[in-house]
Amino acid sequence: MPDLSRLLTPRSVAIVGASPTPGSLGASVLANLERYGFAGDIHLINPKRDTIGDRPCLKSIADLPEGVDAAVLAIPGGGAVEALRALAARGVGAAVIFAAGFAEGGEEGLAAQAEVGRIAAEHGMVIEGPNCLGLVNYVDGIPLTFVETPAMQLEGGPGIGIVSQSGAMAVVLGTMLMGKDLPVSVTISTGNEAATGVEDYVEYLIGADHTRVIAMIVEQFRDPARFLALVAKAEAAGKTIVLLHPGKSSAARESAATHTGAMAGDWDVMRAKVERAGVVLADSLEELGDITDIAARAQPLGAGGTAVLAESGAFKALTLDLCESIALALPALGGATHERLRAVLPDFIPVSNPMDLTAQALVDPELYRRTLEPLLDDPAIAAVVLAIIQTDPATSARKFLPIIEALGALQPEKPVLFAGLDEGAGVPPDYVAQLRALGVPYFPTADRAFRALRQLTRRADRDLAAPATPPVALQDLPLGIVPEYRAKQMLAQADIAFPAGGFAASIEQAREVAARIGYPVVLKAQSAALSHKSDAGGVILNLADDDALAAGWERLYANVAAYAPGMVLDGVLVEAMGARGTELIVGARNDPDWGPVILIGMGGVQAELLKDVRLITPDLSQSAIVAELRKLKSAALFDGFRGSPPLDLDAVAALVARLGAVLTGTPGIREVDLNPVIVYPQGMGAIALDALMQTDGA
Repeated sequence: MPDLSRLLTPRSVAIVGASPTPGSLGASVLANLERYGFAGDIHLINPKRDTIGDRPCLKSIADLPEGVDAAVLAIPGGGAVEALRALAARGVGAAVIFAAGFAEGGEEGLAAQAEVGRIAAEHGMVIEGPNCLGLVNYVDGIPLTFVETPAMQLEGGPGIGIVSQSGAMAVVLGTMLMGKDLPVSVTISTGNEAATGVEDYVEYLIGADHTRVIAMIVEQFRDPARFLALVAKAEAAGKTIVLLHPGKSSAARESAATHTGAMAGDWDVMRAKVERAGVVLADSLEELGDITDIAARAQPLGAGGTAVLAESGAFKALTLDLCESIALALPALGGATHERLRAVLPDFIPVSNPMDLTAQALVDPELYRRTLEPLLDDPAIAAVVLAIIQTDPATSARKFLPIIEALGALQPEKPVLFAGLDEGAGVPPDYVAQLRALGVPYFPTADRAFRALRQLTRRADRDLAAPATPPVALQDLPLGIVPEYRAKQMLAQADIAFPAGGFAASIEQAREVAARIGYPVVLKAQSAALSHKSDAGGVILNLADDDALAAGWERLYANVAAYAPGMVLDGVLVEAMGARGTELIVGARNDPDWGPVILIGMGGVQAELLKDVRLITPDLSQSAIVAELRKLKSAALFDGFRGSPPLDLDAVAALVARLGAVLTGTPGIREVDLNPVIVYPQGMGAIALDALMQTDGA
């Protein structure tokens, strides 16, 4: 962990490339420092000038006093490496490099960026960038950026730390959050990350009392394992990390490579890992701001559902549609909550969630408080959304004031969100300010409130029970592609169920296996070089007796010889023909960046054509695995479809958990593919018919 204090809280700053020209990088950095009243020493370096304004200019970096804390390089990229060497020689602790044209600019730029990293490591320098917009420390009033920054300082409680690889998006997000009257502690643009990356700044912010929420825009994590460990550290410290991560599409991944010089990773794997760790993931820049608003301003969100107080029957129906589509739970209001609400509502308003208060609150303003109180007391309700029609200043006054009064009196310990239904309505800004002062985020539309809340509930509703199965370390792991018969022998150590059978190197051995397990049987060609046996005619089904077995044996070898002349098989796997059932696919992989993940989904055409699959982490409890299976698009098949019996989901979850235990306990496994896994009616289990394994060796 580099010491970031000399960059983030410097007592002295040098501007290399200082200039009197308005709008130039050097002039803009100086103007920002002066606007903020930076109290430390400012050293200007320009070989062509003796002064800039009333400040003296040094001719070169060599003229700097020893031990300046931070230098800003407001010069072209071609001179950056030489300038860094000179700064290191003067004991400068940190540097900001604005210039682009490094790793994103081809081999020459990549070599220059590597040299930047080497200089930083050799001299213990903290280097931000290259290809960045710098930083602003709003706590101490230190702007090291060329972006014109109004003088602002963090006031009151802890604020939001912004960490973004994109400088432009850091500025946009900061503007967005400040427009919501949210306090920003620091905003940091990391750029190409030649020497310090987002992980370094996140670790700093976790330990900083001035930051409660960390909002991030990241195209590529250079050290995913470290980031996941930091997420756990942030959660232990009571801090929330909100992340926007471009890269869902192949086009976005290619853009990331040219924009930051980063090789983009697998977005779906990233999502599974960071959400499990406790990151709140946003799907858009707007949503990043909305989630951050709730996380920074409102009370902490616990597990449970959402209650909605609305003023329109049609909007109630729209809310039900939207919340079902985004999987935001709206629990039914029963028991004591139902009784309390029924007692305070007019007879013509039914108790429901969402609840349509109609226009009754215009004549009975106390209705807001009387309905809010039971909802806030309900342990099944984690958050309340007030979806209010605003119309004009007069109507707003009749609604906002009693709502503000009710919230002030009730002091909710759960998040309460205010969502206007008619964006653009005349709402006096003071009402919004009063809501925000009470810890109630204000949204111009209910859609945005629901979507942001849904992302936060993913974190709150995580099942943190211990994994269903402890790690299993497979012994004597071979290297490369493992034939099916060996893969099944190894995975059987973890009690993963396969059909009865055995390996045969001759027809005589095949008959012995068949006699032991009983007919009918299936034959499968076995070779590490033959991953897709069916394509080669290497699978012969439903052999009913010894004669059929002998004929099948001959046919299998002939098929493989025709498909791949010269291929030598290890032998043949003889297995009992299984009963028909519903096909699933279960796979696992040790991602080189993010570590082990499990894929579960519907098999056959659903997996290949419809891609009805989910990625999960291998540390889930069995009940959590069942819950993930139920999120598949075709999950209705599990409960009996068109008269078929319900399926044995518990058996599938147990199989998935055992595979996860193998992957966790045996890091040398690169991939395992169990396809298909056949699931039978409830109580009859699940069995993997095939197993393909690839390893990096023991």
